[in-house]
Amino acid sequence: MPWIQLKLNTTGANAEDLSDALMEAGAVSITFQDTHDTPVFEPLPGETRLWGDTDVIGLFDAETDMNDVVAILENHPLLGAGFAHKI
Repeated sequence: MPWIQLKLNTTGANAEDLSDALMEAGAVSITFQDTHDTPVFEPLPGETRLWGDTDVIGLFDAETDMNDVVAILENHPLLGAGFAHKI
């Protein structure tokens, strides 16, 4: 099954909020990734350790109209119109 990824760069402090926004916009899965590819080794059970410069990647069904998703995200207070993203 084909998927579409939408990637946002943010701080570790804002990553969870943007993850929630992507889910509300229709993402079926979220991945957190270090922008600089630094691994996290053995976080504590239940701990979500994020990097200072974090990519938040939302996975969307291939049938999703990404223009609609971008329009929804533009209304998020952390993003705004013309926010930087990669599809």
